[in-house]
Order: sequence, then structure tokens, then C-alpha cells
Amino acid sequence: MAENASERRVVVGVDGSQSSYEALRWAVRYAGLVGGTVDAVAVWELPGLYGWSAPAVDMDVDEDETRRKMSQELTDVLGADAVGSVRTHVVHGNPADVLLRAAEGADVLVVGSRGRGGFARALLGSVSQHVSQHASCPVVIVRLQKQ
Repeated sequence: MAENASERRVVVGVDGSQSSYEALRWAVRYAGLVGGTVDAVAVWELPGLYGWSAPAVDMDVDEDETRRKMSQELTDVLGADAVGSVRTHVVHGNPADVLLRAAEGADVLVVGSRGRGGFARALLGSVSQHVSQHASCPVVIVRLQKQ
């Protein structure tokens, strides 16, 4: 996903959770301050797919649906004018692994503190905890602001 080695690149994970929307807003603000670009990464996977000899569903449909949802979410979170400044990537795989690969050579990786799964009282989700321990760049974990 690295475009140009000299550009300042901010990678942010977007999974449809409110926490990831806060991370996206933070990433866009930070990139604006440092003159960088934002790579928003959405990861899709089919639960239980591994170990099967063939996928039970059309994988292209799931990828297309993820792209459609991501586009709508970016517009809703950032507004139509700001969406064009964010490069989007939809990747199939394990979320933590995909984000770690995407963040190679980045200035920073930004994730929400908790994604769509997990326990409501957990301070960190499994993906944010994993990338914070294994990323090759600094990681910013953005918590959801209490209303």
C-alpha cells in the first residue's frame, strides 16, 4: 500500500464501529497537521472459512458489500468533500495481520480502542492490542468519546 517512500503516510483501520470512526477523524486531522496522506483500510473475512475446501458463498459479493459500506461510512463520518482526500483499501484477511502489513513504512497506524466485536467493558479490542504490540511504526489507539 506504500505509494511513495518519502510521503508521510497515516494508516487507519475502519471497521464500522464508532471507535474506528473516531480513529478515522483523528487520522485525518493528524495527516492535515503533518502534510501526510491517509490510507483507510477495511478488512473483510468470512468467519469459519478457513479449513473448508471451498467458500460456501460468493466472496466477490462480500468484498463489494464491504467497499460499498466503507464508502458510505467515510462520507457519513468525514463529509463528501473530505472523502476524496482519503485513499481506501479493502483487503481480505485477518484484520490485525492486514493492518500490520498496511502500516509497514507508515508514519503511524491509527486504530479504535474497540471494534465491532468483543466485550463492552474491555479497554482494548483484540486487534488494537495485537497491532500495538507488533507494529513496525508508532500506533495510536483512539478511545470513543463519552457523550
